[in-house]
Amino acid sequence: DRMRPQRGDQIIFDGGDKAGQLITLDQLPLNAQPVAALARDPDSGDLRDGSRLNRLMIMRVDPETLSTPTRNNAAEGVIAYSAICTHTGCDITNWKADELHMACPCHESEFDVRNNGKVVGGPAPRPLAMLPLTIENGELRVAGAFKGQVGFQQQF
Repeated sequence: DRMRPQRGDQIIFDGGDKAGQLITLDQLPLNAQPVAALARDPDSGDLRDGSRLNRLMIMRVDPETLSTPTRNNAAEGVIAYSAICTHTGCDITNWKADELHMACPCHESEFDVRNNGKVVGGPAPRPLAMLPLTIENGELRVAGAFKGQVGFQQQF
């Protein structure tokens, strides 16, 4: 399904030994390395995996440490960002635990997860897109469309 994550979609693990399982709060340790995730239509069970631009990184931090706009799009400190770097589109897989920054392995762009995915290092031209989350019946759910532009633009 190439459709972007939709309001009400469930959040599931993308890869690893928990692939396809719902992500719950207790599976996300505070300040731990973000985990790869995808959205899933709860009615049809379809994964929103037809475009790599739908790939997510999810983490949990202390809600008190989040900027107000970030807190407004988080669910009890759980935040979801696009997994695609805004520089050249590499997968963002690195984690700087001391600063709580996601980092891109390709050109070392760094993003502040507590402040709207703001660029705090490297050549990335704009913040990571954030996917608003909510919690319904103990499940993480998509609360709305991505905030910000997903993906990257060719630099010439």
